[in-house]
Amino acid sequence: MEMIMISGCILVLPVFAFIYSFMFWPGYLLKAYNWYMRLRLGLVIRYCKSGSYRFCYSSRGTPGGATPSLLLLHGFSASKDMWLPIVKHLPRGQHVVCVDMPGHEGTTRTGAQDYCIQGQVARIHQFVKSIGLDKRPFHLAGTSMGGNVAGVYAAHHPAHLSGVTLMCPAGLVFPTESEFIIRLREMEKTQQQGSIPLIPTTTQELESMLKLCCYTPISLPKQLLRGLLDNRVPNNDFYKEDRRGEVSSLAAGKLAPDHIPGAGDLGEGGSGGGRVGAAVLQAALPNCQVELIENCGHSVALERPRKSANLIMDFLSKKEVNGGNAKKLS
Repeated sequence: MEMIMISGCILVLPVFAFIYSFMFWPGYLLKAYNWYMRLRLGLVIRYCKSGSYRFCYSSRGTPGGATPSLLLLHGFSASKDMWLPIVKHLPRGQHVVCVDMPGHEGTTRTGAQDYCIQGQVARIHQFVKSIGLDKRPFHLAGTSMGGNVAGVYAAHHPAHLSGVTLMCPAGLVFPTESEFIIRLREMEKTQQQGSIPLIPTTTQELESMLKLCCYTPISLPKQLLRGLLDNRVPNNDFYKEDRRGEVSSLAAGKLAPDHIPGAGDLGEGGSGGGRVGAAVLQAALPNCQVELIENCGHSVALERPRKSANLIMDFLSKKEVNGGNAKKLS
């Protein structure tokens, strides 16, 4: 009888803990989920220091395989964990590194000089050298703000790269504003004074941000929305400072085709913005390979992780470690 009671307690306690966390600490529950996913995917959280500056990153595998190492740069107000859905679909033998961008999550927060695009490029290069990723050419991929940084990094340090993948990169100069930017401006006009669409402070604003970034509306329980918000709000002052950073243009003479060892672009196919952005990149980089992902919004890694992972590996596998040019697919 005692054994039955003990067994019952063992079964009930985890269920009770889950329900209690879901109701009262949803933010911690989401962090626990990310911890579990990293464990399952074989990703290990690491830290490296360069002088007084500390970088936080997760990695799996070791460099020196059949394909170049892969460094992933996340977008504005995200973290290294935003890549978990994509890493899930990458080959187990692929060496992959996901770093927290300057000031984000576990990486040191300093000041505005590190949050402009040029400042972030300098810090990412510092990180690359700190972990020895510069010993052989690697593949660099970034999304949104991270795509902007990746593109400018490629223009400044082409010798270190075998190729670069830009996923819905920020910083492009469009001949006409994309649908994403138009909707963003409309939200800025309609929301209350001082509120910023990409820096939500309420669950309603968070829902609006998800609708803005995703092609297919994501319906989440209120508690999960609250958990996401609980994890974001303490960083909102930093996000506002980061947002004020200088915006560098990818298309203003910085990305001459002969300066980049080979580029691939993943764009959202759910709106005209992805197609316009693809045309802008192809005009600046005739040797790049462009892929439009249909039924997908700005959050490519969230909405189409398997497709994104397959395309990244396609871009990556076309690159020899010695930095040969990638094919352009029509």
